[in-house]
Order: sequence, then C-alpha cells, then structure tokens
Amino acid sequence: MLLSDEVAAALAAAQPVVALETSLVTHGLPLPHCVDVTLDAAGRIRTGGAVPATIAISGGHMVVGLSDGEVDRLARAPDTVKATRANLSTVIARRQTGGTTVSATMLIAEACGIDVFATGGLGGVHRGAAGDVRRSLSGTLDISADLEELSRTPVNVVCAGPKIILDVQLTLEYLETNGVPLMTLGSDDVPGFYARSSGTRTPLRVDDVAEAAAIIATQRALGLAAGTVTCVPLAAEDAVPLPVIESAIERALDEAGPDIRGGDVTPYLLERLHTITGGATLRANLKLIANNAEVAARLAVALGDGA
Repeated sequence: MLLSDEVAAALAAAQPVVALETSLVTHGLPLPHCVDVTLDAAGRIRTGGAVPATIAISGGHMVVGLSDGEVDRLARAPDTVKATRANLSTVIARRQTGGTTVSATMLIAEACGIDVFATGGLGGVHRGAAGDVRRSLSGTLDISADLEELSRTPVNVVCAGPKIILDVQLTLEYLETNGVPLMTLGSDDVPGFYARSSGTRTPLRVDDVAEAAAIIATQRALGLAAGTVTCVPLAAEDAVPLPVIESAIERALDEAGPDIRGGDVTPYLLERLHTITGGATLRANLKLIANNAEVAARLAVALGDGA
C-alpha cells in the first residue's frame, strides 16, 4: 500500500483524514467533470480542516492520497477497471489500474486507519428485487456490495443517500437487518441523491454534525463492527424535483437494451438521466459531491476532537 507523504503524516499525527473514491473518476462522470469535482472535493476537505485521501489502484498498487496530476492521469488512463472487494485481489495480481468503488475504498481506508469517507451516492438494492421484474434490468436479486461492506467495515460514509435509481426502502431495510445505522442531516426524509427527498422517511434524523459524531463515537465505544451512513440532502435550489427524476428513470429503463446487465446498469442509468434531464442531474451530482466533502471534513474534525 502506497500512502502519500501528506496522508502518512496526518495519520501519524492523528489528524482528521477523509477518504475519497475514484470509480467516479474512471467510470462515473465524463471528463473534465470527473477530475474537477474530485479535486474540488479534496480542496473542500482541506478547507474544512481535514486531509483528503483519494484512493485508487495504480499498476497493481493500492494508492492512498493521489495528487492532482495522478487524478488527471487516472481519468485519462486506458482500460481502467472498477475495483471492488470481489475483484480487488485480481486487479492487484494482474497489476491493473482502476478506480475504487465504495466497497474497495472502505476496506482500503479502514486498513490505513481512515474512518470517514465522502462519496456521492450509496449503492443498494436495485429496483425489481422485490419481484417486479419489468422494472429490473437483471431479473434477479441485485444488491450492491456497498451494503455488505458497511455491515463489516467500521468506516463512516457521508453521501447523498442511496442512488435514486435504486429501491430506497429495500436498501434501508437491508441496512437495518445488517446493523448499519443510517441518519439524515437536517431532514425527516432520506435524500434521493439528485432529489432533496426520496419520499422515504429516514430511520434517524440528526440536526447537526455534532450529533452525528456523538452517535458514531458511541458506535465505536460499543465495539460495533459496522460502519455508519450519514445522508446529506441537497439544498432546494440545487435539487431536481423527484417526479422529473422518476419519469426519466422510467424512460431509461424502457430504452435499456439486452446488453445492459450487472455492473453496467448503474453507469448506464446515471448517464441516461444526465441526458434525459438536459444535464440537470449532472449539475446536481456535482453539487452533492461538494456538499458531502464539506460535511465529511466537519465530521472527521468532530470525531478527532473526541465527540
């Protein structure tokens, strides 16, 4: 594992550090947005008093703390892979280069001693898992590895809720079954990623970062092995109305061809939503990543102060 000098020094000094993933760099957003938003998130984390640790796989090495130039090169690298817990050993053994998903970022962060992680949206249970196969691209029970990782890796994830292309209610039930606390900052509803609300009530509302940090600190003190999820809603002026998103999802599902399966489903749906909404969901995506980075920095500082 290769740690940048900045990250290594911060960890040695017990300073707050926030992990950032890179699957959005390699597979999530188009150039130049994927680079710009990642560098912007890192800058916001620094402004918030923490050290950013952008994580990726480069030539088979786990790299923690990519420089600006390394993020740009990763975005332009050919034949990158999405690194997950399931394929991490293969990616490393084959000396490949790729972006880390939520699950891979969490396990690498935890191995380094980083316990706060900012991302865009959480993976979860896909639509159709409860039996409506017409609304499922796979026709099978498709559950993101993000949820299983949260159940066994004590990293605290800050996000804008489950991606709205998923079944939010089933995702919450899966997290609850696996002992993963999910809380929403300043709202009674779980955010809907691009939308301010998913239409689903949150299991737990917290009104400030200090309260979230106190809950996480208690989770630690109890020795519970699971991570936590802190959801951050978009401001109303930055969000896309939920009916607009739902209509776009229906259209994207209807347009999906037979080759859209497995790991291709989420990138396809998110890209189609960007197009169908005339870029509204892309603009919301950039905003929510920035918001999450700011909140994650505040959370890491609060935890470091002994919340």
